Amino acid sequence: MNLAAELTQSLSSQVLASIPSPSVAVWKVGPIPIRAYALCIIVGIIAAAVISDYRMRRRGAPRWAILDIAVYAVPFGIIGGRIYHVITSPEAYFGDGGEPIKALYIWEGGLGIWGAIALGALGAWLACKQMGLPLALVADSMAVGLPVGQAIGRLGNWFNNELYGGPTDTPWGLEVHKMDPNNQGHALVGPDGKPVLLEGLYQPTFLYELIWNLLVAVFVYLADRRFKFGRGRAFALYVMAYTAGRGVIETIRTDEANHFYGIRLNVWTSIIVFLGALIFFLLRKGPQEFVIPAADGGKGFQVVTEAEYDAFTASGARPDAPAQPDAESDDADGPDDADRPDDADEAAEADSATAQEKQEQKQKG
Repeated sequence: MNLAAELTQSLSSQVLASIPSPSVAVWKVGPIPIRAYALCIIVGIIAAAVISDYRMRRRGAPRWAILDIAVYAVPFGIIGGRIYHVITSPEAYFGDGGEPIKALYIWEGGLGIWGAIALGALGAWLACKQMGLPLALVADSMAVGLPVGQAIGRLGNWFNNELYGGPTDTPWGLEVHKMDPNNQGHALVGPDGKPVLLEGLYQPTFLYELIWNLLVAVFVYLADRRFKFGRGRAFALYVMAYTAGRGVIETIRTDEANHFYGIRLNVWTSIIVFLGALIFFLLRKGPQEFVIPAADGGKGFQVVTEAEYDAFTASGARPDAPAQPDAESDDADGPDDADRPDDADEAAEADSATAQEKQEQKQKG
């Protein structure tokens, strides 16, 4: 076998035998650190916003209204995600040898999706209340963009060499570096000058969840397109689909986590959230909501059906605008008094009184 063939075979075997991990997750531009984890989160937020904006505009919301909502939802979501992570994994911060101040170091990783959704929803509700938009319409519109954003965010875990599973000999096994605790975002360097790898290959659970999130986005998009879910049901479908996969993937992970009855806490959370979303999905009924600007230049929006929205966009006709006859026209061309019920009664009473007076005069005469 010639040298070129040997090199090709060696390269092919390496490519097929493992997935490499980055040895650097932080770059510096002067004194400013640029963190891969933060970049992935930002790109994920942008992707989710763009997709959600497209879906919201198709249902009548103004262009980029999602940005006004994101001003509230994103910081609320980040804070909620961090709070959930710290509460469910307190040992790293408040246990033996822990550093409580690091609970604030969001850039080092550690955002719990459940806390992010809970507080993010609160922020979105506050924004919707100010804007006069129905929260259900916004939630359903975000049901496709959110899992796409989550998928992109999972790449941050890859850069950080975290969230992997147990050892594996599969062709897609993940190489994991031993990170340097004294040089944040960089792998330890061995005597040979090369980054130090943990022994063996590991399950790339971050990649499993990335792929699952993308599948969830496609599934919710197609199902919503077919059945036109309304009143928050598309969002509930996203929650059900995500938790179904997350619960399974969580059992593969080997990073430290609290357990309840021998099962990781996030598995229990997935089960509970799935059941809650299922109950909501089954009990909640109603068509998709669309919105049009409030009447007479008022603040906010009016919720309408799809047919009413189509009529409004086609002709400007509002569903709550009955014909209002002009007052002057009524006086000039309106029906005779006797033709209206109230006026007819008054005319009858007048005629009766006139007849009675004539009868009395006749008797007197």
